[in-house]
Amino acid sequence: QIQLVESGGGPVQAGGSLRLSCAAPVLIFRRYDMGWYRQAPGKQREFVARISSSGSTSYEDFVEGRFTISRDTAKNAVNLEMNSLKPEDTAVYYCNAQGSWGGSPYWGQGTQVTVSS
Repeated sequence: QIQLVESGGGPVQAGGSLRLSCAAPVLIFRRYDMGWYRQAPGKQREFVARISSSGSTSYEDFVEGRFTISRDTAKNAVNLEMNSLKPEDTAVYYCNAQGSWGGSPYWGQGTQVTVSS
């Protein structure tokens, strides 16, 4: 069974920073596009950021330059550096792995980020 394991969530004050990490099996990490989604209470899950297997990145507009997604090839992990956090960033953040050829994605169990004002 494929497992994506997130870590790094927690409480933080507005304006603060957090670093999320998602560890993946090496074959998934190398071949799949890796991304982060989030789901706030009462809302649908939404896209946050993605990094392709070749390293190309994309972000949702609300990131506004505050977040950076990257690959750590030594650890087979994808990181999401989040700065200038806002209360509206409060959500459960999910790691995602998606093959560029389609097919079903893989999801992590989620990690809670809570930003207080």
